[in-house]
Parts: sequence; structure tokens; C-alpha cells
Amino acid sequence: MMISANLKKEIETCGKSKTQIAQELGISKPTLSQYLSGRIMPSLPTFARLCMILDCSADDILGTR
Repeated sequence: MMISANLKKEIETCGKSKTQIAQELGISKPTLSQYLSGRIMPSLPTFARLCMILDCSADDILGTR
């Protein structure tokens, strides 16, 4: 669950709303909520785009630093 906690932190600090992030990703807000709860994980291309939207590295979300 560390990944979902790190993702929540990055979303909180990015300055964008969850609705805006979901729109930029081309996903629904409920799907984003499932990422945040750890219920599902984004595909690799979606994850890469999410990192770009949040202006963070994959390491920040995966906790590999």
C-alpha cells in the first residue's frame, strides 16, 4: 500500500484537482480513486503519463528512492 500512499502525496502536492488529473489521463474519476485506494494499478503507459502530469518520477511513487 506504500504505492497508493505515495501517489496520494504526489497528487496532494501537485496543485491539480483529482478531476483535472483524471481528465488529463483520459480516465474516469472513479478509476483514479481506485488507483489511490490501491484496488487497481494503472497500466504502464498510464503510469508514465501520470508521472508526467504530476511532475514526479516513478521512483517517487514506487518508493524506490
